[in-house]
Amino acid sequence: MKKILFLLAIMGITQVSMGQNGPRAFRHGTRLGFTLNPMISVLKPQESGVNRNSAKAGLNFGLMADFNLNDRGTYALSSGFQVMLAGSKLQYDAGKGLSSYSGNTAEYNMKLTYIEIPVALKLKSVSMENDIVWWGQFGSYLDFPVSGRANVVSGSQSYDRVNILSDMNRINIGMLIGGGVEYPLGENLTGLVGITYQNGFVDVTRNAKWNDGRVNMNNFALRLGIFF
Repeated sequence: MKKILFLLAIMGITQVSMGQNGPRAFRHGTRLGFTLNPMISVLKPQESGVNRNSAKAGLNFGLMADFNLNDRGTYALSSGFQVMLAGSKLQYDAGKGLSSYSGNTAEYNMKLTYIEIPVALKLKSVSMENDIVWWGQFGSYLDFPVSGRANVVSGSQSYDRVNILSDMNRINIGMLIGGGVEYPLGENLTGLVGITYQNGFVDVTRNAKWNDGRVNMNNFALRLGIFF
């Protein structure tokens, strides 16, 4: 995690520096910033024998970028490079779940970390008198797992921090929608507040390892950010 944070900081400093010192077209055509998004993640089983016991509070943070598609800045391609901390609690009936724990009903408290690259079309209103701008976006995202741990309770036995990274699918893709407002914080700073929803299309767990059909991941997030 320290390496990921260091990489995000270096990339942010480099890109902000390019935006300030680069050509005029680059400065006005691209906006860069940082985002910090408290969220609720939900693993949603699609097959009987697997039940969700609870959702999990999580966090999404990192770099965000808007690539304006017109001179007025009302259309933009929104992307970024972010870290997502997610998970959920799932209960598997006997015969389901990882083979090491499938002899009994088992509960898995999953803690998952992903590198996320969102790609969305962002539509913005024309700036009002108070410079507040309304925005909405629709698109997709790519998630790549970099860490997967689970606390497992199987029968009367408990197992802490079981490494499940190799038992997860190596990519997650889904739908991304959201909306909110932007408002000026100063001459060169713009604040962003909104709500986003992510609906995963890909099975989070490898069915050959878990025997659990499809388990999709959905997220609700309060989106907070600052553009420089």
